[in-house]
Amino acid sequence: MDKALSTQLPNDPATVIAVVGSSQILFGDLQPKVEARITQVTAQTTQEIPEEQLKYARVNLLRGLLNQAIQNKMMRESFLLDQVGTQAAEKYQEAKGLMSSRARQMFYESEVPQLKKKHKIENLAELDKILRAEGSSLLTRERDFIDAMLGHMYLRSKVDRDPKITLAEIAQYYNRNRDDYARKARARWEQLSVLFENHPDKDAANKKLQEMGREGYYGGNMQAVARAKSEEPFASEGGLHDWTNQGSLASAQLDEKIFSLPLNEMSEIIEDDAGLHIIRVLEREPAGVTSLKDVQDKIEEKLKSEKVASAQEEMIRKMQARVPVWTIFPDDIPGAKTLRVPQVAMQPNASTFK
Repeated sequence: MDKALSTQLPNDPATVIAVVGSSQILFGDLQPKVEARITQVTAQTTQEIPEEQLKYARVNLLRGLLNQAIQNKMMRESFLLDQVGTQAAEKYQEAKGLMSSRARQMFYESEVPQLKKKHKIENLAELDKILRAEGSSLLTRERDFIDAMLGHMYLRSKVDRDPKITLAEIAQYYNRNRDDYARKARARWEQLSVLFENHPDKDAANKKLQEMGREGYYGGNMQAVARAKSEEPFASEGGLHDWTNQGSLASAQLDEKIFSLPLNEMSEIIEDDAGLHIIRVLEREPAGVTSLKDVQDKIEEKLKSEKVASAQEEMIRKMQARVPVWTIFPDDIPGAKTLRVPQVAMQPNASTFK
């Protein structure tokens, strides 16, 4: 918190707080969003928030917003550079104007109608007024939309969102991580239980369980008996226990019987520390390794995600090397340089936000 508290914030909204390639980010571009969030937070509490906490919050909100704005500007700049290659600066400006014009048209054709619908208003001036009350403006939303649109186009051109994964890659991953697909023996079963804590003595508990067992055996429906009379946590579900791994039960006695009794036969009474039980094992699978066929789709999705993430990291690395960045928070952006703000534009505290 000390570093944030020592940060001097600009006093003038026109102060440049970051330069990304040929683009600038002004303090005033982000200040209203910070202030809107602070106002929202303070309105939700009846207690006075210490000025130091507000300063800390403001600085960190600004840092987060600035980092996102820088990333968007970097992708925008990279996209525009791709369009003109090594051509002259005027070609860059020409491409910038053309692409921005197209993105601006999309903003008014798609984004603005949604904003009007959301706020139930048709007049652009009134819409701008509402957005300003939220810490934004129509112009700010337009600028953010253009940056995001051009950035998205750059991202789409550099990163394949659906990379091809070969069967060989899937098999290699499976074999390399075979231990992850080992499975323990598991079983499903029905259970009738009486708990010692609910009965005056063991004989009373035993008598009740025997009656339940007879009902389940002759009536042929253990689950109905469990719902009506059983005392274990799964009674409301008919005493039905879904797939459970061997060794995961608290009761060693139940665990041993579940993985040794014949299938579909009611057990004798089983006693453990908690009470008395009768079980019937419905299904059981031995320990083994899940087959490649059963996990192939999951492995493919995992490898796709890894390839996309790797491509994005490579794109960002190249983008950072290609587009120079100066910012008042250089530690937040790899490769960025410190932007020196004139002292006349700085303030020793956060009074600008008050």
